[in-house]
Amino acid sequence: MNYELNLDQCADLITAVPNNTMMLQGHMGVGKTSVAGLIHLKKPQHTVFYCDCTTKDLGDLTIPNIVQMDTATGYVTYLTNEELGLHLNEPIILMIDEYGKANPSVKLALTRLMLERKMGSVTLHPDSIVFCTTNLGSEGVGDILPAHARNRLTIVNVRKSTAMEWITWGINNGIDHSVLSWAKDNEMIFQGFEQVRDPSDNPYIFHPAEQRTSFVTPRSLEKLSNIVKQRHLIDEETLIAAACGTIGERGGMDCIAHIKMSDQLPTRESIKTDPMNAIVPKSASATCMVVFRSLATMDKEYITPWMTYLNRLDTEAQGMFANGVRTKKYQHQTLVMTNAKFSQFMRENQYMFKADDTHDV
Repeated sequence: MNYELNLDQCADLITAVPNNTMMLQGHMGVGKTSVAGLIHLKKPQHTVFYCDCTTKDLGDLTIPNIVQMDTATGYVTYLTNEELGLHLNEPIILMIDEYGKANPSVKLALTRLMLERKMGSVTLHPDSIVFCTTNLGSEGVGDILPAHARNRLTIVNVRKSTAMEWITWGINNGIDHSVLSWAKDNEMIFQGFEQVRDPSDNPYIFHPAEQRTSFVTPRSLEKLSNIVKQRHLIDEETLIAAACGTIGERGGMDCIAHIKMSDQLPTRESIKTDPMNAIVPKSASATCMVVFRSLATMDKEYITPWMTYLNRLDTEAQGMFANGVRTKKYQHQTLVMTNAKFSQFMRENQYMFKADDTHDV
C-alpha cells in the first residue's frame, strides 16, 4: 500500500483541508477513531461527535418532526440524530465511524452530509470538520463502498504504528512497562498482514488467510495492559487465560513469560531512596522495563536519584532513556530537561546523539 500516513499526519490533513471529507482506511485496531481526539487538540473550540454506522438504520438518522408537520401546505420537516451534531449550529468535529460497514440506506443518507455538509434542510456550521473511517476491504470484515461513493471522498490509507511510535504513545498513556518492553523485543507484532505471505511466519497478528479469534493490534495491546496491571489480584492461570483471549495464544504465552521478568526489577522506591545500591537487572529486556517504567512515572522527586541510577546502566539503556525524553510528545520533557543531573549527563555524553540531532520517534 503506497503513501500510508500515521495518525498525526491524518489529523493534520483533515484539519488543513476541512472542505474535503477524508476517509481513513486502515487495519483494525490501529487507532483510527483516536484521530477525532487529535483534531480536537488542534481545534479545542469545536465539539466532538461520534456516529457509529454499525448501529444505525435509515430511521436512526432522520425522522419526521410530527409536531411541526404542516398538513395545509403539504410538507414536513425532519429531525436529525443528535450524534450528527446538526442541531447545535456551532463548529463541530464529526467522526462517522465504520462507514464501509453501514447499511446501503445509511450510506446513501450520509452522502449529502459528507459532500455538502447538509442533511435535509439542516446545514452544519461552516467551520465544522467531517471525516469517516473504515477497515481495509482485504481484511474481509464487510467494508464495501461503490465507486461513486468513493469518488465523493478523499481516501487516505492509515499505516500501522511502528514499535517505537506505539511505545512512545504508551509511555504517555499509562501502558504497563512490561507490555512496552515486550513490544520493543517483538517488533513483528506491528507488521501488516500484507507484509506476511505465509501466516505461520507471523503467528501474532491478524491474517485473512488463517482464522485467529484473538491477535495483536495496538488496541488489544492496550487491553492486555489493563489485565497485566491487575495481575496481583488474579492467579497465574487466570492471567494467562485472559492474555491469550486478548492477543492470541502465541502472543499471550510469550508476553506472560516476558512479564515474569518483572520480579527481577528493582522497585521504584529502591531507586528513589538508594540509587547506588538498587538492583541492576541482568537481562536487556528487564533493563528496558526499568527505563520505560521510569519514563512513564517520572516526577520531580524521582528524576535526580534516577539519573544517579541511570549511570549504572549500560550505554544502550542510557541512550534509550535520553532519546525517550527527546521525543516531541514526551509528557515529562520539561521536568527532565531542566534537571541539573540530566543536563550534565547530556553534556558528558554528546557523542551518543551527534548523528541524531533531529530525533523524533
